[in-house]
Amino acid sequence: MSIKNKVALITGGTKGIGLGIAEALLNEGGKVAITGRSKESSEEIASLLNETYDDSVIGIKADVRELDDQVRAVRMITEKWGRLDVAIANAGVGHFASIQDLSQRQWNEVIDVNLTGAFHTIKASVEELKRNKGYFITIASLAGTNFFANGAAYNASKFGLVGFTQAVMLDLRKSGVKVSTIMPGSVATYFNDHIPSKEDAWKIQPEDIGKLVIDLLTMHPRTLPSKIEVRPSIPGGK
Repeated sequence: MSIKNKVALITGGTKGIGLGIAEALLNEGGKVAITGRSKESSEEIASLLNETYDDSVIGIKADVRELDDQVRAVRMITEKWGRLDVAIANAGVGHFASIQDLSQRQWNEVIDVNLTGAFHTIKASVEELKRNKGYFITIASLAGTNFFANGAAYNASKFGLVGFTQAVMLDLRKSGVKVSTIMPGSVATYFNDHIPSKEDAWKIQPEDIGKLVIDLLTMHPRTLPSKIEVRPSIPGGK
């Protein structure tokens, strides 16, 4: 797939990994729709990007927990650009607590955003992706294969997301749609209220995930890396 003039939807695209992917696609000549729960932040980031990328970005308020929001976002994209080629389910949250302390609200939010949100993204976009022989990518985590204390909700969501994505890959490959899940380790992002700093230099950077997405999209069509683990080269910057 040549990236130039291809159209991508990125959920949770206003910062962190989502923004890194958006910038990578824009640098290759793509068109990008970024979504987030806040209308203000989605439109603000889109406006800032358009100062560099000449009206190649739209910001859409859309909550991945709501299928109707995702359907509306896809409709807005196709009304503007006439197509959708790539859907990237990136939106994610994390609540970390022992099972004794983990609340029902926290459990529901993690599962609804991280797992059900990806289901809503592909349900809303699948017909467009089939029409254009496109690509569906989910951003999972190494927490999707490695469990840890205080991670019941997060592990469940990411283990589920890995399995979900691989099943979707088998469902859609016959229709010419490629499907991959990317499973990063430590990334320098704002996830879970973290503020990136120079102390995070050892971690994967958002632009590194962006480069990986470009590599997937431009790989020879005969080859499908369906599940990709990626981690810092040196743990903890040691």
